[in-house]
Amino acid sequence: MEFGFFMGNEVWTILKILTWTRDYLAGKGVENARLEAEWLLSAALGLDRVGLYVNFERPLNDSELAAYRTMVSRRARREPLQHILGSQEFMGLEFEVTPAALIPRHDTETLVEEAIKRCPGGAKILDIGVGSGCIAVALAKNLPQASLFAVEHSPAALELATRNAARHGVSLNLSAGSLFEPFNDVRFDMIVSNPPYIPSGDIASLQPEVQDYEPREALDGGRDGLDFYRAIVPAATGHLNPDGWLLFEVGIGQAERVIEIISVTGCFREIFTTKDPAGIDRVVGGRFCQV
Repeated sequence: MEFGFFMGNEVWTILKILTWTRDYLAGKGVENARLEAEWLLSAALGLDRVGLYVNFERPLNDSELAAYRTMVSRRARREPLQHILGSQEFMGLEFEVTPAALIPRHDTETLVEEAIKRCPGGAKILDIGVGSGCIAVALAKNLPQASLFAVEHSPAALELATRNAARHGVSLNLSAGSLFEPFNDVRFDMIVSNPPYIPSGDIASLQPEVQDYEPREALDGGRDGLDFYRAIVPAATGHLNPDGWLLFEVGIGQAERVIEIISVTGCFREIFTTKDPAGIDRVVGGRFCQV
């Protein structure tokens, strides 16, 4: 039934097709298969999940079956649900999602929340590696007096961030380049980054949704996952105003080593870590002090 499901003269009601899809996707290794089946069918039918539940006995027509069949086939190949649906919620905002950038993850909301807590009014903020734009856009929405700058080396990701900024009506100063290249002597009150931090050797063990569909350059942090922290931290000292903040998202088990990278410069105080809702040290940061 790989390519022939939902065909023939059989009547497929909403309840029947959800039940079938749950079992099919679960057999393909998809977690939360029932919930994902509901999201896919909601998108195919233009209904919310409540609409599905109050119409369990409604049969699907041929065009609806065809659209849903395509979605289910893609998900069975472990293409991310967000790529199929084309969007992902982050900090209460809906973002366009494409293979050009990492899918926004709720873990990263901790970074945004910590930045908001520490941001002075009218701050100039730089987001290094803007990707989809979720961090910079969320900061712009929550800090309307701030000036948001962002840099990204991928042209496709930069275009995606541009669209997401326009979608939410915020102004981002977007630049093409790597790390601090476009900024020379410019200084900021805050620098934030969710850099690539997966050790190169670990990428092959990631879920298919990640290793096969998300951009490797947004994942690969080098041999131990810390290459970008080593590059950003010393350079940041030339791009922060006095008392400015440097904040990172970090991977599982990396917080102590990133703290060491920050501490060894001798240029930061008030170094901290913050846990995400799962209890994992997810954010590391410090306040710049000239010595």
